[in-house]
Amino acid sequence: MIGGLESIVRSSRRFDRRLYLGASLFFFALVFWTFARTFYLKPFFGTPPLPALLHIHGTVMTGWVVLLVAQTSLIAAHRVQWHRRLGVLGALWAALVVLYGSMTTVHAAAREVRGHTDFAASQVIITSLDLLQMLFFAGFVAAAIWQRRRPDYHKRLMLLTIACMLPDALARLPVSFMTQATETELNLRIMVGLDLFILTCVGLDTLWHRRLHPAFAWGALLFVGAFHVTLYLTKTPAWIAFGESLLS
Repeated sequence: MIGGLESIVRSSRRFDRRLYLGASLFFFALVFWTFARTFYLKPFFGTPPLPALLHIHGTVMTGWVVLLVAQTSLIAAHRVQWHRRLGVLGALWAALVVLYGSMTTVHAAAREVRGHTDFAASQVIITSLDLLQMLFFAGFVAAAIWQRRRPDYHKRLMLLTIACMLPDALARLPVSFMTQATETELNLRIMVGLDLFILTCVGLDTLWHRRLHPAFAWGALLFVGAFHVTLYLTKTPAWIAFGESLLS
């Protein structure tokens, strides 16, 4: 009886390690592919130069993705103490992600609005969504730190931080399916990609453990629901006018 229970626990832990390591590696590969031309392999493609703020922003965001892979790898390798020590750096780095993520998106939007460009309205929508993502990212990280002594909550909340960053990577996928899409089509495809990622992670976890974990139930529901509602509201003329007045 005891041996059977221990076998179930070990099997459950193996599944969790593979799920979270797999999700972080998938995100790492997606980010590198998406931003290879404009950031990581920029010298080989001759793309336009980037301002200093975008270089800092890219470095900070890359650091977070690397930390995610490192942390999930440490757990997979049973290096829990190292995972906890690196978590201190992760908490500080998360603050940089929120700071530079918010600064960069507001700065870009203000430039478009003040220049009265054709992209001003679209930039207001993007800024609203990006700030919402940063708000949820900060909330998930803070909740994960608070629940750090409850691994089942901690790891699921940290996985949801990937969902917070996923729309930006999906929007910049260097494939014709995304680059040649209209704004409406692009938004729909980003939403479908985000929903599929969350449904896959939550679905696999739920099927394996035979229960929907509260961290996924509430966290995923709140984020996806807020993202859908915000995407709808930010397209209204009233919201665009309000955003442009603030940014100008």
